[in-house]
Order: sequence, then structure tokens, then C-alpha cells
Amino acid sequence: MPLDPVAYKPYTDPDDFIREVTDRIWVQRDVSYIVDNYEPDSIVHGGLGTVVGRDGVIEGSLMRIAGTPQHVGQAEDVVWEARGDDAFLSSHLVFSSDEHVIDGRSRRIRKRTVANCLYRRGRMVEEWVVRDELADVLQRGLDPDEVARGQLFRGYSGSMTQPPPADVLAVGDSGPRPDDHRAECEMVLEFVDEVWNQRRLHRVPEFMERDLFLHTVGDTTVVRPDGYQRDLLSLVAPFPDGRFAVRDVQTNVDERYAGLRIALLWTLNGTYHGTPAFGPLTGRPVELLGVSQFLVQRGRIVREMRVYDEIALRAQINAARGDGVFTDTNIY
Repeated sequence: MPLDPVAYKPYTDPDDFIREVTDRIWVQRDVSYIVDNYEPDSIVHGGLGTVVGRDGVIEGSLMRIAGTPQHVGQAEDVVWEARGDDAFLSSHLVFSSDEHVIDGRSRRIRKRTVANCLYRRGRMVEEWVVRDELADVLQRGLDPDEVARGQLFRGYSGSMTQPPPADVLAVGDSGPRPDDHRAECEMVLEFVDEVWNQRRLHRVPEFMERDLFLHTVGDTTVVRPDGYQRDLLSLVAPFPDGRFAVRDVQTNVDERYAGLRIALLWTLNGTYHGTPAFGPLTGRPVELLGVSQFLVQRGRIVREMRVYDEIALRAQINAARGDGVFTDTNIY
């Protein structure tokens, strides 16, 4: 069923819609446009928890824009997929490389953000947003653990409190989805189950090209299967019982972005009782929200763009230890 233009008007398609709306709010600084763009009861899930209501988005956006008034967020990819005939779910990968004056010197801060946005009839209904705050902190020369001690993980509500979808290729957190590119989607989901969850890391070369790229948090780029295996081990070692759950899927084919991309919204749930990478162990549960965009060519994965908020993860762990003095953290 073709997508009704009411889903993205006055723009040419959802890709154009997302890029232009984001630019208007974050680069042109039309903060008031959020009133026109978001439903009053819109819901946003981020690394630090859930915000309910448009006012929280307006306040959070204003504070972020004021903190980096020279910010330019560049659309690196937009993986969008229809949700019925009047709605779409977009996975918007944003790259920024802003100059900041730090200790009297100009420094360039590179980071990525992914916003998964559910728009219905041109209005934001629900959003899942993750930022590579680790990259920002490290490039500013700050201690990630100290920064995390000033943040408060509020926890999730709404759809994020429900069990992951039983058949995510049929229905995700955003609702029923079209059955597009099933073979490639099944391959990526098998990869997540076999390599991420079952820890069959030796199978990476069966799913991924030898010359693979993984762009991940801390503005880090990893290459080759060996590098991918090492990075995954470092992610799960603090949470050896951790399991990844895929909560949503969308696909899109566009030459602008090199072909077929498959975006997964996922959570990692486990307990911090493994490698003490974030200080003394707590034995307490953590929940990490992330997005991965996979580029698939000739039936194999050639690139993964993975974004999650490690600072928010540290904030959860610190809170379990009773560390830090928390402020009214800007979740958005």
C-alpha cells in the first residue's frame, strides 16, 4: 500500500521530511516548531529513561541547543519504513563535528546520534533516541565516570516496559510493519542471536564481509572480523548474562546511502557482575538502549553503525552503588 502524502507533507518523502524538520529545529533554531511537530502527549525514550509530553522535549532541546549554539547535525542516513498508509518510522543517523572552545583552545567534537521517530500524519507520536555521549566526554578531556555521577537514570515507561515483540518482523514497538526484504532481515536477526546472544563469535565471518566496518561509541571505528569480535567481547564482558532483545526493525533501499540498510532498535539487559570495567561490581541489573544500522550488500553485512549512551549506562551502575550527587538530568 503506497504511503499517503499526509504522512510527510509538505516535503517530497519521509527522508526529505526528517532531514528538513531536524535542520529547522536544531540548525535554524526554530525551537517553537516542536509545538507543530510533536503531539502534546508524545513519548521519548532515551539513554536515561522516558520523557512523556511535548514540554519535556521543548525544554530539553532548548538546553542542548544553548549548550552548543554552533551545532550542525548532518544527516548521515535515514532508514525509513511505512507504518500503515499514513505513518512511518524513521531511523535518522546524525553526524556532528562541532568546534568548541575548551581551556582556551578550539577543539572539534565528533559524535553520532540516532533518533528513531514514529510519525503519524506528520506528527511525532513516539521517539527512541540514543547519543554517543562517550565521544563528547572523551574529546572534551573529561572523566566519563565523573560525568556519569552527575546524571540520574529515571527508568522507562510505556512501550519500553513491555516484553520485546514475539515476532519483530511482523510487529515491533512502533506497530505492524511491511514484510520487506525478509531474507536479509532474517539473516541480520540470526546474526544478532547467534553472535551477540549465543556468543558464537567464530561465526562473524559467515555473516559479515572480511573488510567490514563497525562505527561505534567513543567515535571509534573497528575493522575486520577480529576487531568486531574484540569489540563485542568488551561490550558484554561486564554483563556476562546479558541478552540483546530486538524491539523494532525497519528497512530501506536508497542509492544515496549505498543500498539496503536494516535498522534494529535493541536493548541489552544483564547484571553488572562480570568484568569491572565501570568500577566496583554491583550485581544489579542494567538496561541499555541502542540502535544499529546494518548495510547489507549481496546478502552480507558490510557495515554496522552502532550508537548507545555509555555515560547513561555508567549512571545506572553508579546509582546502584549510591555514588554521586544527581541533578535534574536532561533526558532529551
